[in-house]
Amino acid sequence: MFGWLDYGARYIVENILNMSMDTAIGSSVHFFIYDSLKIVILLSIMIFSISYIRSYFPPEKTKKILERYSGVSGNIMASLLGTVTPFCSCSSVPIFIGFIEAGVPLGVTLSFLITSPIVNEAAFAVLLASFGWQIAMIYVVSGVIIGVVGGLIIGKLGMENQVEEYVYSIRSRARKIKELTQKERLKFAYDSTRDIVKRVWLYILIGIGIGAIIHGYAPEEVLAKYAGPENPLAVIFATIIAVPLYSNALGTIPIAEALIGKGVGIGTALAFMMATTALSFPEAVLLRKVIKPKLIAVFFGITSIAIVITGYLFNILL
Repeated sequence: MFGWLDYGARYIVENILNMSMDTAIGSSVHFFIYDSLKIVILLSIMIFSISYIRSYFPPEKTKKILERYSGVSGNIMASLLGTVTPFCSCSSVPIFIGFIEAGVPLGVTLSFLITSPIVNEAAFAVLLASFGWQIAMIYVVSGVIIGVVGGLIIGKLGMENQVEEYVYSIRSRARKIKELTQKERLKFAYDSTRDIVKRVWLYILIGIGIGAIIHGYAPEEVLAKYAGPENPLAVIFATIIAVPLYSNALGTIPIAEALIGKGVGIGTALAFMMATTALSFPEAVLLRKVIKPKLIAVFFGITSIAIVITGYLFNILL
């Protein structure tokens, strides 16, 4: 699909920069040029397409949809909606309050909050560019499953008393859902694409830069030994170190691509990527405004275990 782009990147490296592809520096520069262009192209296409779909699911409509579902179907629907409504962690508090205020069960609300940061159209586009359809779809499905299972468990634990009391007392006025014209939807998709690319381009370049260094210089035998699928603790270690390294998912995917190229297990790399976005200190601080420490600990614990299990399954099956 991107053979022409690979050829162009090689031409730049060998003929314009006068570097050999057989050297570490030449290989690293090629990785950086090729991945940067590839990711930006696919990212723009996917964000525009999914943003157009997302124009049909504003927060108010998402809330109304979830009000109609209960039980397992509610958790499934919440996780599915989380994949097309990518909210950053800074939006978690008002979304949480809005869902609880509308009567959406706690477990269903948390299914949405787990899946939404893990799965989004931008990360899907980068994974598609880096690993192909199979890994990209497995990423989406696993993110939905993690959200569903996590929300179900939290719902069964009956931890509604761990939500701050003031959240239940809030009664906001229902906002009218505006129906957009096709022109407005296209403008929404264009504006979303421009806004997201503007916000994440630095994360992408930093991630690609780190990935390029790993691709060109990191010793394969060392990485394969300590972070390869044969190391039983690799997935756990990757998940733990990801928590304090809060970053946009897009910045971690090129790193994951380079690590996998060096022999690191696919499950280990993806566990690192998922944990970086779903588990972070900033999100814990924000969530503390609406839920108590016990529920935060359960939320993080269940999500961590689910990510670790998913990582091991990827390493076994792929």
